[in-house]
Amino acid sequence: MLKTLLATTALLAALTTAAAAADTAAPRAGEADFRALYKELVETNTTLSAGSCTLAAERLANRLKAAGIPDADIHPFAAPDHPKEGGLVVIYPGREAKARPVLMLAHIDVVEAKREDWTRDPFTLVEENGNFYGRGVADDKSMAAIWVDTLIRYKHENYRPRRTVKLALTCGEETNGAFNGAQYLATNMRDLIDAAFAVNEGGGGLLNAEGKPVFLGIQVGEKLSQNYTLEVTNPGGHSSRPVPDNAIYHLANALVKIQAYRFPVEFNDTTRDFFGRMALTLPPAQRAPLEALLKNPKDETARALVETDPDANAILHTNCVATMLDAGHATNALPQRAKANVNCRIFPGSTTEGVRQTLEQVIGDPKVAVKVREIRNIPSAPPPLDPKVLGPAEKLAAQMWPGVPQLRLMSAGATDGAFLTPVGIPTYGISGDFGDPDGDGVHGLNERIRVKVLLDSRDYLYRLMKIYADQAD
Repeated sequence: MLKTLLATTALLAALTTAAAAADTAAPRAGEADFRALYKELVETNTTLSAGSCTLAAERLANRLKAAGIPDADIHPFAAPDHPKEGGLVVIYPGREAKARPVLMLAHIDVVEAKREDWTRDPFTLVEENGNFYGRGVADDKSMAAIWVDTLIRYKHENYRPRRTVKLALTCGEETNGAFNGAQYLATNMRDLIDAAFAVNEGGGGLLNAEGKPVFLGIQVGEKLSQNYTLEVTNPGGHSSRPVPDNAIYHLANALVKIQAYRFPVEFNDTTRDFFGRMALTLPPAQRAPLEALLKNPKDETARALVETDPDANAILHTNCVATMLDAGHATNALPQRAKANVNCRIFPGSTTEGVRQTLEQVIGDPKVAVKVREIRNIPSAPPPLDPKVLGPAEKLAAQMWPGVPQLRLMSAGATDGAFLTPVGIPTYGISGDFGDPDGDGVHGLNERIRVKVLLDSRDYLYRLMKIYADQAD
């Protein structure tokens, strides 16, 4: 999945009073072993078309076994009809059986990558100019490698946490409609992954053009991604005899109406907290409309000003946008069929069917059928702003990156947390991972992550999971 990077550099750079610690030439504890693990994972192709998550999971399991983690605590899984889309669950037992576990979650599948389009081989880990390059180096094999490395380090230290630490590595996050390992676990192996809460991708920070941290965010909730098909059918005919009842025109008018429609502004605890913190960072002229909208979500004047920021617009309400078209069957014939895909990012609290009905009402044309496509996951309320989760993460971040503003974010995208939160495992995006303003090529060409960012994230998550693991319920 694309990591949350909000383009708010201009708004927050003035508040940045300190940068991350300077690079050091000395290797960090266990760094060589971590690099070897990370390299093996990145260089294991896990694309849906040609790769194997099952192979990646096997290789990671072998490393955990070599570190001394018993076979009985290592649980590979794969659905019989998806043999290459397997995953791995690992149990690191705690001292107190009654204490609820904490879960580390990451996906090991990656977006497709064609060698001919990349500057470097996407499935060869390359270190160059202070960056690691390769498909998945950031999304999400960085976190997956860190989680495995964390358990190996704990085992080597003979660390015995108060409560059990679990790890789930899954496949299928990057492709809607594909087999999804997190969904499979939530449906079929819920007890195995039971936890008080889970830590996942989705959070992260932003660097400015000079490589200095601008903010660090924790993801608390996400929108529901849902596709809808708009379809018009028609008897058609010869193009020499045009008639008003044209399937393409019906569809085009429907899409124009969707383009013009604006879903109502909504706030939940996460977005209200986010925009409230953001407002404090802004100059008066920019702060005023945001504060007005927080006070009155129906203030259309304030809304128009706030929505000029695409990142603010992405989380203010449900959004629906046309993404694909398919119409007609011949250049000299009236179209018998016209179809479009509309992708909606649904604000928590709204339903898939409710949005479908809204689209029908907005279109107002009975000839345009609006149908729900495959459902990726069910809607759910976001996790709570739990101080036992947010507090330690923010306290540790303040120690490691002093002076860097910290935000709570709702993602406009989708992560595997959408499968766990609804079944009672609140899932938070916490990474300590800072990205460049251009998005680091995630889901695109020449994906990269700064070497220092990766190693800092490794230190942060290793320390944070110890805090959680020894925390009282």
